[in-house]
Amino acid sequence: VVRRRLLQRYEHQPFISCLAGFYSCRWKRYQRRRTEPGKCCCKTRECVFFPLLVGAFCFSLVFLYMWGEAKNDYNNFDWYNYGNLGFWFLWSVVLLIVAAILFMYITLLLVLAMCLLAEGQQLYLHWSHKIGTFLVLGFSVTALFILSVLWGDQWKTVRLSFQITAPYLHIGAITIMVLLSWPVALHAIRTDKKVVQVIIVGPYLAILLFLFLIPLGMYSPCIREVGTLGPKPALIGHRGAPMLAPENTEMSFQKTVEHGGDGLETDVTISYDGVPFLMHDSTLRRTTNIGEVYPNDTARNAALFSWDTLKELNAGTWFLKDKPFSCMGSLSRADQNQAMNQSVYKLSNFLRLADSQNKLVIFDLYRPPEKHPYRNSWINRTLEVILNESGIKPQLVLWLENDMRSFVQSVAPGFQQTMGSKAPVEDLLMNNIVKLNLAYTEMSSEDIRKYAEANITTNLYVVNEPWLFSLAWCSGAQSVTTNAVHMLKNLSQPLFLMTPQQYNIMWILTDVTSALLISLIFAL
Repeated sequence: VVRRRLLQRYEHQPFISCLAGFYSCRWKRYQRRRTEPGKCCCKTRECVFFPLLVGAFCFSLVFLYMWGEAKNDYNNFDWYNYGNLGFWFLWSVVLLIVAAILFMYITLLLVLAMCLLAEGQQLYLHWSHKIGTFLVLGFSVTALFILSVLWGDQWKTVRLSFQITAPYLHIGAITIMVLLSWPVALHAIRTDKKVVQVIIVGPYLAILLFLFLIPLGMYSPCIREVGTLGPKPALIGHRGAPMLAPENTEMSFQKTVEHGGDGLETDVTISYDGVPFLMHDSTLRRTTNIGEVYPNDTARNAALFSWDTLKELNAGTWFLKDKPFSCMGSLSRADQNQAMNQSVYKLSNFLRLADSQNKLVIFDLYRPPEKHPYRNSWINRTLEVILNESGIKPQLVLWLENDMRSFVQSVAPGFQQTMGSKAPVEDLLMNNIVKLNLAYTEMSSEDIRKYAEANITTNLYVVNEPWLFSLAWCSGAQSVTTNAVHMLKNLSQPLFLMTPQQYNIMWILTDVTSALLISLIFAL
């Protein structure tokens, strides 16, 4: 019996050596110390540092989750950096990779610490890992602070994501608590002081109880009875299909039509000689070859060029060079050749294409800068093109511009008047508003339902991720503006859709099973 016990202990040493080696760089047996019964698991300095390790884990987890859910807006983040740095790069993807690596590193340290505690070993984190912990903590806190200051709306995205992910985060959190029950129970048993046992077990049980009860306060529009889900939202291509073709070009809008998009969204600027054309940025630097043709005019406002100059520019080669989306995929040789030959697109041609395919159109209309010939007649000139040159059916136009709205209604009563912000229903009806065009961060199933009762539909922009589209669908949105028509068109039902009965069974089974497992672990 003694020989068997010694052999088991000897065979167990390599496992402990690996744990201590990776955590403390103490690979030799004589370098390690076991925790004596009734004693603290580590020295005072290590006791002070361990909460920093836990804090680094928590902050890195929050940042990784936040940035992972921000994927819907990565293109906006990269576009912001392009405006400040002057060159295009997928900084969003780099940041996600760094966040994931740092989180995995700090998680590994925490897992090693838990395993060492379960084995009754004293904790001693090597100085290199302490530096690494400080780096992870500093990076996560700094990144969260900067993003909160510059991009505070992203926290609204996080709150929206909880309406989808909360049931599954609950299962994950309960699973972690079950895994933690073993080291917590062992450490509490080895402690002979009741006060210390309460300090160890008390917070654990409090957190566990909170997790058991938190489903009672969860809400998700995707948890609903069978038959109550509304129709799938219509898909409006944001600048066309910018994941498949250069934005705001003929090819981009044709791709939207090919993939079954219901509408087209764009941005309209007026050239110096009065030709409305499609351009999102205030300059031509990002989406044309202006730097090659007129290198001294890259910072010049796009509206200050004549149409004869604009129509000669290439508006497609940048797309193949910069690859603005991380999930673009590869283009066929034919698509590459077509993209390389795209030019700046006129509003009149855009409207003719939409009319021929019977697609809705919505656009942001940019007022020309000071001293521009059409500075004060920009709306009139745009209306001339829509009504007299394009021939588009008025009911296909979602008119968004708020200036001179009464005048627009008088000359084009067939337009669908659209508002870009929330307002009381009475005010909207007074101004003949039939549609709201809102940022997805303003999504509210209650507001959408309230407006729908007054025959005012809601369009949400820009919705690219399937989970966000699913939430918009469950919330009752009638349409969304998206960069990913080709992906969202394939969704036959919302992701994470379940009935209240299915959800209740899921969380009750999770709670009961975990409670039994934890009770068994503490009893043993």
